[in-house]
Amino acid sequence: MPSTNAIVENQPAPPTAAPDHFQTVPVLTLSAGHAVHDTYSAFLATLLPLFIKNLGISTTQAGLLSVFMQGPSLLQPFIGHLADRVNLRPLFILAPTVTAMMMSLLGLAPSYGFMALFLVVVGISSASLHAVGPVLAGNLSGKNLGRGMGFWMVGGEMGRTLGPLVIVSALQVLTLRGTPWLMVGGMLTSLLLYRLLSGTPVRPASVGQGLPWRQALRAMMPLLAPLAGILTVRAFMMSALTTYLPTFLNQNGAALWLAGVSLSLLEGAGVVGAMMGGSISDRLGRRVVIFVSLLVTPLLMFVFLAVNGWLQFPLLLLMGFSALSTTPVVMAMVQESFPQNRALANGVYMALGFTIRALMIVAWGALGDWMGLHTAFIASAVVPLLGLPLVFLLPIRNRVSAR
Repeated sequence: MPSTNAIVENQPAPPTAAPDHFQTVPVLTLSAGHAVHDTYSAFLATLLPLFIKNLGISTTQAGLLSVFMQGPSLLQPFIGHLADRVNLRPLFILAPTVTAMMMSLLGLAPSYGFMALFLVVVGISSASLHAVGPVLAGNLSGKNLGRGMGFWMVGGEMGRTLGPLVIVSALQVLTLRGTPWLMVGGMLTSLLLYRLLSGTPVRPASVGQGLPWRQALRAMMPLLAPLAGILTVRAFMMSALTTYLPTFLNQNGAALWLAGVSLSLLEGAGVVGAMMGGSISDRLGRRVVIFVSLLVTPLLMFVFLAVNGWLQFPLLLLMGFSALSTTPVVMAMVQESFPQNRALANGVYMALGFTIRALMIVAWGALGDWMGLHTAFIASAVVPLLGLPLVFLLPIRNRVSAR
């Protein structure tokens, strides 16, 4: 019988294979890159009231700016399919620089068209980061996939928490014309990521070559069909909370800085929700966390709309915790269901999610123009309840072997 050493010599592991246990430092590094990137992309919601005022655009046109930024998410399945076969880590490393440059230049855009162009470039950069980054984090998480996705989403939520604070502070100090100075942070981040992620494994050792993309897509349909319905009702609710909340509060008498702080409170609570949601789902199951979120968040929204002033702030914290706890759970469910095509599955899910979100943002904006923002917020609290039956069509527990 050949020795263990001989076997290792004859069948070496790929140099990019990831160990089968949680790699804390690399996962935290990926999360930090995600945080910086999403700090810049989170500028848009806070800037929308200024763009509406300065350019004289409608709420629907303002919502379309988010569509320009999210539209390139349709590229994510193609990026993911490629990432299952080659190392696309450089795309992740460059994303903070590209996004920082474009978002920092929005204040200098001479017209709505230029603004849309900048946001399309941001969308391509964001699609690359969100197609590659979660899979890198998942591959480095071993058996704790929910925990790894929680770390990844904490980075995103921290970025979306800091983004409104950073841009509001920059507007006070630099004015809108001075925001290009902010791009320096994204450039420095890319340099640090290049240094810290050099040599980081990109695939788990136990996973072989992925399935052909058509076969993989057919296998994904039983999961993606009910998931699409859940994403739709959730996206309608999240459009109110993460895109139009500053505009809603500003139109109801809150100062712009206070409206921006409110969004940061919501996203800050989401940091805790994302971390706890992923870890809890590792133990209790993915469906439990998703069901509770879809039930509790609308109830909190009804209370939020019924009160005024400072009473709304604790409700924003509770809504952020509940609403944003499900994202790492769904990402873990998708990746563990298709271990041989994680990047493709993640890319399809992200493209589906971003596309649905973009459509819901426009639909929500149109509803707000037609019936008023307050009525649109009420609708946002009702629609998610329609997704509760779909939760029971999701897998109870995804523990598919990678072998």
